[in-house]
Amino acid sequence: MDQTFIDNRTFDRVDFREHPLQKGEYDKCSFDSCDLSSVDLSEMKFVGCRFVHCNLSLAKLSKTALRGIIFKDCKMVGLHFDTCNEFGLSFSFENCFLMHSTFYRTKIKKTTFKNSQLHEVDFTECDLTGSMFDHCDLERAMFQNTVIEKVDFRTSYNYSIDPQVNRIRKAVFSIPEIVGLLDKYDITIDKAG
Repeated sequence: MDQTFIDNRTFDRVDFREHPLQKGEYDKCSFDSCDLSSVDLSEMKFVGCRFVHCNLSLAKLSKTALRGIIFKDCKMVGLHFDTCNEFGLSFSFENCFLMHSTFYRTKIKKTTFKNSQLHEVDFTECDLTGSMFDHCDLERAMFQNTVIEKVDFRTSYNYSIDPQVNRIRKAVFSIPEIVGLLDKYDITIDKAG
């Protein structure tokens, strides 16, 4: 079966729910203000692509290749990055609304999450070594047996990370948000003093 190869194309304001994306490989393409919500992207390949002002909520990512992808100003609710093709899996997120999504057991070292809402995102057993969470809201995000070595959390907030069940060597935190490392102890910390 022949695979479609699309290179350096811009898709502007396309509703892919009505006009389905052709199965195949997309190289250095730009998707601007497109609606990909609930669209089946399974077994497709995206390399060096940009998604800006797009809605990707509930898109299906089974065996989808995402390599060197930039997501900016996107709505991304309920995505299963754990079902993506793991070979070369790499992306960055800026100003994204990335909620109720999962990165379970993914290896996404040196990933940048910037100015994004990551509410209830599942990072269980994920390898985030050397990643950066820059001004991110991590409310109810799950870190369990997660590798967060050398991860920069200095400007992020609302995280709750148990140092006993996560690998946190050389991770960077800031005061006062570092109290998120003590949540499990149900103690009161007096910040006045």
